[in-house]
Amino acid sequence: MDEAGQPHPSRPERVEPPVRILRREPDRIGFQWPDGASTSVSARSLRLGCPCARCVDEFSGAALLDPQTVPEGLTQAGVELVGNYALSVTFSDGHRTGIFTWAALRRLSGA
Repeated sequence: MDEAGQPHPSRPERVEPPVRILRREPDRIGFQWPDGASTSVSARSLRLGCPCARCVDEFSGAALLDPQTVPEGLTQAGVELVGNYALSVTFSDGHRTGIFTWAALRRLSGA
């Protein structure tokens, strides 16, 4: 972790993958984690936390995404595994370039 409590870029935070990924609601994704925790995150919160280069400046880390442009009723249209370390989410607004690591999903879902 760096001084701000964020994972150091050269040493990614290691988080075990969820044992289940739940997509019962189009506007929310749920997770059951190996430690027994159950968490969920809204599609809009995921979209606002997207780490891709279109949403976050690659050099400064500054947010490029204007939250006002993300609809309140945003849904997830699809979810795919990326290796054994992340999910790729396609959103109803067409955005699909973010890769959400297990560590990011735990943070975004409040665990």
